[in-house]
Amino acid sequence: MSAKPLLSVIIPTYNYAGVLPRAVESVLSQATPEVELWVVDDGSTDDTPAVFTALSQRHGAAFQGVRQANAGPSAARNNGVQLAQGRYVLLLDADDELAPGVLPDLCERLRQQPDVGLWLAGHVAVHPDGREREHPASAVPGDALDRLRGYLLDKRIALSHGSCVFLRELLLERPYPEHLRHSEDIPVFAYCLTQRQVVVLDAMLARIHKHPGSLRHNAEAARKVGLALVDEVFVKLPASLQSLKPAYRAQRCLSLFRTCLLAGDQDSARDYYREALRTDWRVLFKLSYSRKALRLWLKPKKNPE
Repeated sequence: MSAKPLLSVIIPTYNYAGVLPRAVESVLSQATPEVELWVVDDGSTDDTPAVFTALSQRHGAAFQGVRQANAGPSAARNNGVQLAQGRYVLLLDADDELAPGVLPDLCERLRQQPDVGLWLAGHVAVHPDGREREHPASAVPGDALDRLRGYLLDKRIALSHGSCVFLRELLLERPYPEHLRHSEDIPVFAYCLTQRQVVVLDAMLARIHKHPGSLRHNAEAARKVGLALVDEVFVKLPASLQSLKPAYRAQRCLSLFRTCLLAGDQDSARDYYREALRTDWRVLFKLSYSRKALRLWLKPKKNPE
């Protein structure tokens, strides 16, 4: 019986037939025997089944692909984590790719420190016009409360799939919330960031391809999640970290205020700013938001035609 892999790379995919081979090749071209790959197709309606067939023919047993009925990225990630056999998990989006030659060194580090809960690395942002920019990993405090504050409130810790490696055990303890279709990674990152030792790697682990998003779509998705995200973030966190919940709720209100304002939904923007004030009146001192709110209240409401 062969030994279990050290690292499982999981690629969830939905209608990315055109770029999925790039992601797969970026892994299998440098995978050592202690690395396994799982690709989870979340009910794609494009040519992904044909791509699966071609990848299986090319790579044989090294390509492990499964299909599920469409249930969203959280369900695809959770499915991959359940299938994975590695002690560690790297989640790579189907439209991104691993940087060349990073896996052997990464596996060496994972072997040296087997009880680290979360490894953070840098990434290269690849823009549609071909520009590339390196983003080193964020510095991380030793104290769990400071880490959570740095991630949720101060925005000093940036986390993204493809440039971090999770202890699989933590992802089994805190699965991705499948009822959320927006910001579903935040509760998972918050949990994994605070449960065990976190180590920062001086390496660019992935090439993250940036895409211009749809402002209207993002606003609608954010509104559907709303303030439910706050409870989802804190539901699995210990009592020692719950003191940050009110401040995060106020900040979430401000974020939704800005999102709705940019999308032209002025009524919802007003509601979220009021809720931010009710949660923590000190948001008045966040001048960039208070100026926007003042302009919004001074602007006459449009009468429905």
